[in-house]
Amino acid sequence: MMTDSQILSKYGEPGENLKVIVLPYHMRIAWDLSKSVTKMQCHKLVAANFINVFNDLLDIYGLDEIQRLGIDLFGGCYNFRKMRGGTRWSRHSWGIAIDLDPERNGLKVKKPTAQFSKPEYKKMVSIFYKHGFIGYGPEKDYDWMHFEISV
Repeated sequence: MMTDSQILSKYGEPGENLKVIVLPYHMRIAWDLSKSVTKMQCHKLVAANFINVFNDLLDIYGLDEIQRLGIDLFGGCYNFRKMRGGTRWSRHSWGIAIDLDPERNGLKVKKPTAQFSKPEYKKMVSIFYKHGFIGYGPEKDYDWMHFEISV
């Protein structure tokens, strides 16, 4: 995982250098399943990483399986805010992290309860790692929804 100073050095100040990317499939808003997004705002230096992740997910799982597994449940990417209960900037403030299926992979949910800790998500996790992301779930066994760039 990158330190705050490494992130500042590589990605600049939080909230800067953002880009809107078009997603290869609709993602449902996790807290309002009647709504979906087709675009996402992220840091311009990780835009290609995110697009590659989503394209690989679609190629490997297919849309029906992505939806069945809840991989399309969008919990957010860019969000200019401090970490919960802290004074440091959230990785989301740079647009270098994404949360997926937050209800079943919440901050305090550990394996084997966390959905993304289950075997059917192993390929998904590998895809994120292949494209330069790490997951807090596999690394720390909490916040399984969270994947952030590590390069």
